[in-house]
Amino acid sequence: MSKILIRGAKVLGGEPQDVLIDGRTIAEVGSGLSADGAEVVEADGKVLLPGLVDLHTHLREPGREDSETVLTGTRAAASGGYTAVFAMANTFPVADTAGVVEQVYRLGQQHGYCDVQPIGAVTVGLEGRKLAELGAMHESAAGVTVFSDDGKCVDDAVIMRRALEYVKAFGGVVAQHAQEPRLTEGAQMNEGVVSAELGLGGWPAVAEESIIARDVLLAEHVGSRVHICHLSTAGSVEIVRWAKSRGIDVTAEVTPHHLLLTDELVRTYNPVYKVNPPLRTERDVHALREALADGTIDIVATDHAPHPHEDKDCEWAAAAMGMVGLETALSVVQQTMVDTGLLDWAGVADRMSFKPAEIGRAAGHGRPVSAGEPANLMLVDTAYRGSVDPAGFASRSRNTPYEGRELPGRVTHTWLRGKATLVDGKLT
Repeated sequence: MSKILIRGAKVLGGEPQDVLIDGRTIAEVGSGLSADGAEVVEADGKVLLPGLVDLHTHLREPGREDSETVLTGTRAAASGGYTAVFAMANTFPVADTAGVVEQVYRLGQQHGYCDVQPIGAVTVGLEGRKLAELGAMHESAAGVTVFSDDGKCVDDAVIMRRALEYVKAFGGVVAQHAQEPRLTEGAQMNEGVVSAELGLGGWPAVAEESIIARDVLLAEHVGSRVHICHLSTAGSVEIVRWAKSRGIDVTAEVTPHHLLLTDELVRTYNPVYKVNPPLRTERDVHALREALADGTIDIVATDHAPHPHEDKDCEWAAAAMGMVGLETALSVVQQTMVDTGLLDWAGVADRMSFKPAEIGRAAGHGRPVSAGEPANLMLVDTAYRGSVDPAGFASRSRNTPYEGRELPGRVTHTWLRGKATLVDGKLT
């Protein structure tokens, strides 16, 4: 493989430096570097970060290739600066066996735009009744370490306890979709002032918070790891903060859309804003930003949830829940966290690369930008401002809540082990 010299990049937002890639690894980081025959990329003060890692992506394949495929989803990931994504298990068939997770894993290897790490289902068929083949999925070629019934909650406390006990044996983690089903029957949006005015069924904050409270106590009892998916309320933040103060091994994620958007947008009745968990209040948004800044919330995860046009272009009650997010995540984080002064770019690298790689045990990802490390890197033009146009997305689906909205930042380059997957904003 050829050499690549990235010249004048702000590594993790610091002073401009040169970075030399030789083959699959970073050969040197410093000032005034040169290399005979190297391809030169003039960074011009753009920010260089380790490749982003998404712990929560829906790639839909197998079974819903009309929404997304491993190929289109990983192309979207590369466009957003990601070099690794964790693919959720709610496919058709469900990723609850070694055979299905290996299929998804090998598709990721075949397409090569980013590494794909399958997430295994906690229960057979996501039905919440019987544990899936957790050990077999871990021992498979996919080496599954993260297990989740995302889209559904593991609401049975005994099943959740057994799952935590099982994954403890090999250092795995259960990622919980915290939603008490009985409290959210018929829910269409956040329960509050807006839902009351619109007459839409409410999804109360306590439905999330009660499951998180139960599960951190179960994790403490078992001595295992639990991860909270798409945390969305101020109350959930306080529970996780309390759990961490007790030394409980809990981590949590927030989505970009929960850092920016509120339930006031539902007044438009545009189903693009319909998502699970729902958009919450301004108070919740600010609590989430503060929690991400102080480390109570560990990571940003996209919950990239593609849907075909017909599943979103319909009346609110019939619309599917979910938003695409891989190609806009970093821009939203820049607007809500960096431009507001809550995080610097080193903090972004921590929340979007280092920590998610650590939680998911993604070998070779979330590594320092230094000599000898894998050349999983991305370059972002932080001065860029532009309106979001979903027509240019690499994702097969277009259900973005940001269409026409001006967002900062643009990913210009992504490298996966020294191989460019995105150059000057265009996929290779």
